[in-house]
Amino acid sequence: MRKTALAAAVLALAGCSFIPEYQRPDAPVPGAFPYASATEGTPAAALDWQAFFADARLKQLIGAALANNRDLRVALLNVEQARAQYDIRRADLYPTVGVGVNASRAPNPSNGEQSTSFQAGFSVSAWEIDLWGRLRALSEAAVDQFLATDEGRKAAQVTLVSSVANAWLSLVADEELLALTRQTLQTREESLRLVKLRFDNGVSSELDFRLAESLAYAARVSLAQQERQRALDLNTLGLLTGQTLPVDYGTGTTMAAITLPDVPAGLPSDVLVARPDVRQAENLLQAANANIGAARAAFLPRISLTASVGRASTQLSGLFDGGGKWAYTVAPSLLLPIFDFGRNEAGLQSARVQRDIAIAQYERSIQQAFKEVADALAGRATLTTQLAAQDRVAEAESVRMRLSQLRYDAGVASSLDLLDAQRSFFTARQAQIQTRLAGLQNQVLLYRALGGGWTETAAGAPASAPAK
Repeated sequence: MRKTALAAAVLALAGCSFIPEYQRPDAPVPGAFPYASATEGTPAAALDWQAFFADARLKQLIGAALANNRDLRVALLNVEQARAQYDIRRADLYPTVGVGVNASRAPNPSNGEQSTSFQAGFSVSAWEIDLWGRLRALSEAAVDQFLATDEGRKAAQVTLVSSVANAWLSLVADEELLALTRQTLQTREESLRLVKLRFDNGVSSELDFRLAESLAYAARVSLAQQERQRALDLNTLGLLTGQTLPVDYGTGTTMAAITLPDVPAGLPSDVLVARPDVRQAENLLQAANANIGAARAAFLPRISLTASVGRASTQLSGLFDGGGKWAYTVAPSLLLPIFDFGRNEAGLQSARVQRDIAIAQYERSIQQAFKEVADALAGRATLTTQLAAQDRVAEAESVRMRLSQLRYDAGVASSLDLLDAQRSFFTARQAQIQTRLAGLQNQVLLYRALGGGWTETAAGAPASAPAK
């Protein structure tokens, strides 16, 4: 009866877990974003990047990046490594069976003479019987580590897609700015030629000539800067896509022709579910929670088993010529830590502190996600107004330059008025292109901040997740 009760108690303990019950921490952010967003439309996480970006060349570049980018390749390999680490932890739950040959020499207890014995067969060495769930807790932590690494892969893909899109948009803006600068340089050099001709004939002052000369060289400076910036953006795009792009690579479009769909922001709780980096932080928190269970189980007795079965003989040749006999050994052991100088207590304290660190990192990831979405919404609210005003400025400066040219040709206005109008128009057009670029890049950032930009098939999904 006592043996039956003891066996039942052991089985009950074997079925329990020392892992603390997991509770998701409350999100340390408000329940709504501080800026208005679209109320209708497909959520960013459900909107594939191929549907979000309409330009065929941009889609081709993103596809190349997903196939060739080295950072994403490292993220994929990290997932495979995490899966292998889980397989190692899972294998600890089962005995390792091997084939071995053993020899021993010891005094015979009956007569004190030295005796030799040989044994060959199958053996199990120091298999830990996981009665208290220590190994299962470590295995569960490995599963969470794998899931966290996989979410990190998804986060890397989200970042890569948005980075390629923003680099491509910058290249589109570079091409427009280059065309504007070349046109401006041509206009200023023609103005310089006319002003110099008038100056040589005593019609214009040296002040007019020097101003025209200064503006012409300023346009050359701006042209060199724009050419350098285009080369840098092209190199960035080449690094992201993992391939060298030709120097004469062209986007084949203009800023005004690019449109991106609006995506609803929803509630912060929706963002938490959609963003891979937030889910990654939560998986790491769950892994730290499972490690506490393993640290708790370390206080209980560790039971291990060493066993073997095979042929035994007093002669080595007897193992193979039939002279030996079948034999087996079973050697269970139990170790209950009593004096470990605080090692297990320190291990438990370390696991708890690691769990607290993971909580803080999880809450930080939520706050970061909230900030990124709020920043993108604030940008959308203000950049739309800014671009509309900048369009009016560019339009007004265009009319002003045209009227100044007419007045100058009629001899009513001086060259100073015309050159000032040309300079103001060039500045206004530059600001217009840069503002439109900022608006489009802000839409891409909002799409990324809301968790859009990854699919399982785009970058090659890793092995399926193990069951917890």
